[in-house]
Amino acid sequence: MLNGTVESIAKNTLLYSFVLSQPFALYAGAYPIFENKTLLEAEELEYGDHGEAVRILQYKLNELSYYDDKIDGELGVLTEHAIKKFQRDHNMTITGQANKETIYALIEVEIEGHLKRLENLSGSVYPGLHSEDVKIVQESLQYFGYYEGEIDGMYGPLTKKAIEIAEEKHDIDFQDEAPQQSFNTMYESERQQAAAATQTSTKQSSIKQVQVQGGNSGIIQTAYAYVGTPYVWGGTSPSGFDCSGFLQFVYNTEGISIPRTVTDIWNFGSPVGSPSVGDVVFFETYKPGPSHAGIYLGDGKFIHAGLDGVEVSNMYTSYWEQRYLGAKRIGE
Repeated sequence: MLNGTVESIAKNTLLYSFVLSQPFALYAGAYPIFENKTLLEAEELEYGDHGEAVRILQYKLNELSYYDDKIDGELGVLTEHAIKKFQRDHNMTITGQANKETIYALIEVEIEGHLKRLENLSGSVYPGLHSEDVKIVQESLQYFGYYEGEIDGMYGPLTKKAIEIAEEKHDIDFQDEAPQQSFNTMYESERQQAAAATQTSTKQSSIKQVQVQGGNSGIIQTAYAYVGTPYVWGGTSPSGFDCSGFLQFVYNTEGISIPRTVTDIWNFGSPVGSPSVGDVVFFETYKPGPSHAGIYLGDGKFIHAGLDGVEVSNMYTSYWEQRYLGAKRIGE
């Protein structure tokens, strides 16, 4: 299930209890982050299933022009057909079942649509401003459950409050950064959390079975010891890591000095054609070029500091595979 951002929102906004108490028709599409949470918790929806998660699935498919029948919460023939069309168009295995990969893909397409709108932002927003830019900002804040007012394009008290909450939760500053950059950071958080929910949980015992050669054994064992450590933006210690802070800490513990940022680690390492256990694997996430990295464990798995904390992920899920840039070896 989604953690991090979603759970913190649920604890800090009245919207969560409001959404749960209202008929679906009243809030459908207004608070996508809560809809995403419901879908990802469902894990898999198939023919014959019914309920709130199916209604949300039908709504999203309808918004993307794959489903044009009644949104009734019943996964019947037409809903199954819509799922198959979506899977076909996105090069997925065509099953008619909405598994986690399919659900995440729906969320990804939805996010891409929101980001496309952000390209229309012309400048900064500030209290008192009444403009189309403010309306776009309000819609993006509403996506995360921070904004609960009318989408009216007026930067008033509710918009100001929503921005302040978003800034605190995501460590961003709408005044110092362009709004588009700030929202890219927020949407990337949502992307990574949704991606994490599609991955099969990896137990500690499975990591211990990885055969490690030579000097890399200490690196893997050290990295493994911190599974579950929370994600902290800028974190470099066992109280909390970001992705590059985690890598630097692990390598420093083993007596190897590496740079602090993902980009510098990318430039520091020696390129390899395919990763071996202990190599660093890199991904392009919220900006062009290497922006996320982890330590390769073998069998397509890597350990990294994701937004749900230090965890093991599979490189071959749809999210990570399409963002993989390459691997580098440290110490050669």
